[in-house]
Amino acid sequence: MKQLETDVAVIGAGTAGLASAVATAENNVRVAIFEKSSTTGGTGNMAMGPFAVESRLQRIKQVPLTREQAFKIFMDYTHWRVDAQLVSAYINKSADTIDWLEQMGVEFIEPEAYFPGANYTWHVVKPASGRRGPMAAATMMKALTNSAHELGVKIYLQTPVNKILKADGRIVGLIARDKDNEEVEIKAKAVVIASGGFGDNPEMIKKYLGYEWGKDIYSMRIPGMVGDGIQMAWDVGAGREGMNMELTYNMPMMAEITKVFADPSSTAVAMGLNSLNQPSLMVNLLGNRFLNEEIMGNTTFTGNAIARQKGHCAFIIFDDNARKIYEEVGLDHVFCMNPVTRAENLGDLIKQAIEQKNENVFMANSIEDLAHQTGINPDNLHKTVTEYNKACDRGRDDIFHKDARYLRPISQPPIYAARYFPSAYGSLGGIKINEKTEVLTNDFEIIPGLYAAGVDANAIYGDSYVFVLPGNTLGFALNSGRLAGENAADYIETLK
Repeated sequence: MKQLETDVAVIGAGTAGLASAVATAENNVRVAIFEKSSTTGGTGNMAMGPFAVESRLQRIKQVPLTREQAFKIFMDYTHWRVDAQLVSAYINKSADTIDWLEQMGVEFIEPEAYFPGANYTWHVVKPASGRRGPMAAATMMKALTNSAHELGVKIYLQTPVNKILKADGRIVGLIARDKDNEEVEIKAKAVVIASGGFGDNPEMIKKYLGYEWGKDIYSMRIPGMVGDGIQMAWDVGAGREGMNMELTYNMPMMAEITKVFADPSSTAVAMGLNSLNQPSLMVNLLGNRFLNEEIMGNTTFTGNAIARQKGHCAFIIFDDNARKIYEEVGLDHVFCMNPVTRAENLGDLIKQAIEQKNENVFMANSIEDLAHQTGINPDNLHKTVTEYNKACDRGRDDIFHKDARYLRPISQPPIYAARYFPSAYGSLGGIKINEKTEVLTNDFEIIPGLYAAGVDANAIYGDSYVFVLPGNTLGFALNSGRLAGENAADYIETLK
């Protein structure tokens, strides 16, 4: 068996892993990263930007949110069912992390809010192309990788870790398999787990969360995120905590995100059809409304609402008059991820999707025809549309109190519909940690030399992603990674 030796071994070269490695190396500690894929960056390459509060960029933009206010928002949102010390450590470090990244050459466009009413905490990265959107943060991952190399971090690609080694109650290394398929023993005084969660593992999703991928959830599956780091942590005594999905909602066509983004034509269709998620009428299979549609910009809230409906799905319905408004006047909700103000070719995209036999986009000549195509209860749908049109006529929604500006009757054929299911950006949680990112047993005992960061240990949201403070998952990965690296370096110092 091949032998390697380092002070700190990091499992995974994604956001948390790279941040951890750089932070460790900045403290003059030897670091090696072991990554199963052929590139660095992981899911971070597909992201847009991290959370931060009281950053230099927010001060320039005069964003008034303080760390104290953000902490209160966060803890009130989660009903204090999460580790307040960890949340505080994360929030308090976030502004410094933006400075840290800027010193590496990372540029940011400006802090943004994902939807109306959210806070301006999302620090969107300026991509190499200058064009904002998905994958913008790839430039940040490149900067982290470059910094790791400059600091002497050893990065072993195509080298998956199979086992964490423990002796006399403390961590002593890893077993991995290199790109030549040879087993390697890595002697290390500390290990940081940053393997990216279990979003690409339908079996774990079903076993621990009850969702069946491809049936009642169409979450984004990033290849290789199979929960192996979490399982290895459990195998050496780590406690289990906070397993969840970072729930949103979407049409199934967006679930295979790596395929969508690899094909420019698919990207255009997918992002264009995403314009359908405007605050139009939304009903379930029973034909009933179940939410105030103006909240649809908050994908977490909407995903939660859809997840409890029959068939775990819902339908957005609008008529041709609304389609013309979206094309000629503008959209009601403009999303930072796809910042278009008008859906100029929405009608063509809908027809194209139907011609391509997209099972989640519909066009009908009447409400009865739409019910037949979608499987929605026809009697209830007719009743709901009649009541909804009356609410539109009087400018008042007495059921869910929807803002009158979004009340548009459904009366002019063709009638359009889009079917949505729960989705998710990925998995959350699995490994129990403290505010130093030290891994704990179920009895809250520290496993010496073991740390976890990123989504493997992200159990700070409770039951729902804290979307009112955008950028949290990438932000937690960066900041927990830095905390893990710094604390691992301190731990190494105690062993001298």
